[in-house]
Amino acid sequence: MKTKFIFVTGGVVSSLGKGIAAASIGATLESRGLKLTILKLDPYINVDPGTMNPLQHGEVFVTEDGYEADLDLGHYERYTNVITTRDSNFTTGQIYNTVIQKERRGEYLGKTVQVIPHITDQIKENIYKAAEGFDVALVEIGGTVGDIESLPFLEAIRQISHDLERHQTMFIHLTLIPWIAAAEELKTKPTQHSVNKLREIGIQPDILICRTDRPLDEELRRKIALFTNVAYDSVIEAQDVECVYAVPLNFHKEGLDSRVVEHLQLWAKRPNLQIWADIVDSYMNPKDEVTIGIIGKYTDLKDSYKSLNEALIHAGIALNLKVNLHYVDSEKLHDTGDTSDWAKCDGFLIPGGFGKRGIKGKIDSIQYARENKIPFFGICLGLQVAILEYAQNVLGIKNADSTEFNPSTTENIIDMMAEQKEVKNLGGTMRLGAFKATLQKDSMAAKIYGKEEISERHRHRWEVNNKYISALEEGGLKISGKNKDLDLVEVIELEDHPWFLAVQYHPEFKSKPIAPHPLFQSFVEAAYQNKGKKS
Repeated sequence: MKTKFIFVTGGVVSSLGKGIAAASIGATLESRGLKLTILKLDPYINVDPGTMNPLQHGEVFVTEDGYEADLDLGHYERYTNVITTRDSNFTTGQIYNTVIQKERRGEYLGKTVQVIPHITDQIKENIYKAAEGFDVALVEIGGTVGDIESLPFLEAIRQISHDLERHQTMFIHLTLIPWIAAAEELKTKPTQHSVNKLREIGIQPDILICRTDRPLDEELRRKIALFTNVAYDSVIEAQDVECVYAVPLNFHKEGLDSRVVEHLQLWAKRPNLQIWADIVDSYMNPKDEVTIGIIGKYTDLKDSYKSLNEALIHAGIALNLKVNLHYVDSEKLHDTGDTSDWAKCDGFLIPGGFGKRGIKGKIDSIQYARENKIPFFGICLGLQVAILEYAQNVLGIKNADSTEFNPSTTENIIDMMAEQKEVKNLGGTMRLGAFKATLQKDSMAAKIYGKEEISERHRHRWEVNNKYISALEEGGLKISGKNKDLDLVEVIELEDHPWFLAVQYHPEFKSKPIAPHPLFQSFVEAAYQNKGKKS
């Protein structure tokens, strides 16, 4: 069967949820037995989001093959069986970089290189390459219709619909139906203008997904259908939900997957979305709740920790617990000396990050968790800071530091590998993607995983300095996981503590609501047990 293409665009405003919409469409199609892939096309000029501030762009997601990607790829993997790769996300910067390199090599044979056809042809080439071998390719276009930077991508997908057979492509447009309080009514004009913008460049949506905070009545749907030239039954209501994992169910209830299958003339089995119904039921009807303190420095934008937040929620779903996420700004924690947040939390989690800002607040929090037997989970930077805390406060190495925070430190317990010290460009040069680790037999980590050989995704430059390992182990810190090929520390834990574990990798990238990551599930369970002790 030839690959069918679904192009997802957005209008009116950004942050409408195109990524969750695309992922949810993918979930409904997979429930029908279809093999699919999902791509994200980003119009910004950065080559990838790896060098972008999380407070501006949100989390950087990491693929198995070591690509720093847009956070929407996390949605794709959480909702579907898709394993994204570096071919699943590309930007304007990548496209132009590729075209310019081709021009420098003389591949255009002296022609004037232009947006059309050369840039659009490169976009199409990337899409076709990533879609090869799949029944369906869902392609999300970042940004909003009307943005000047999105135009080459929109022109490219218009050309694809022109190049391929009629039932091989379809367009789904996500738009906003705002409630105007002064008029006390929903307004369709923003949607009309958004669709008109699309039609001006030759794209007619086949389906409209209408984001709204209240139901759309029949009259409003008919008005939208009439003024956008979309069939009435293809105007899909996407009402705000308390649980984002209800979106596949709601789309199916609205008949979206049926419209897709009909339009693309796909042979597919009847859908079975019971697993999503079970997930939503557990989320909406928890037996109890638990509070996890996330102690970091990107707390002003929750999307900075998107996969982390979701992994904790997945653990709660599996345990039938509501997981309250309590964000603590580690910089303010140390500067103000206000530690009242600690008492509100049943477990502490220190996430990844870069730079020295807020490190002292993290060290103080880890010391408190260690000494007061509060479940502690460190991830990436969280492992490094946990080791520094232990070295300073238990081993008495008061100058213990990382060369990331203090390049001239004499006690470089955390340091760069030799090859990292030669790196000039920051983008795409860290230890990235999947690496194997071996866990000590009978360690807490091995018991949680249920195995001794694991593979997890990484994103960092600094490592534990091996010359300090003997001192750390002799002082009571257990190095329970290592990468044997690179001779690098991957997991640490404390034996005289109910739950104290830190990892150099990012387990949150592999957690799904259908299959919560075992470390997060064990940590949340330990936090809940700690809550019981407190009460």
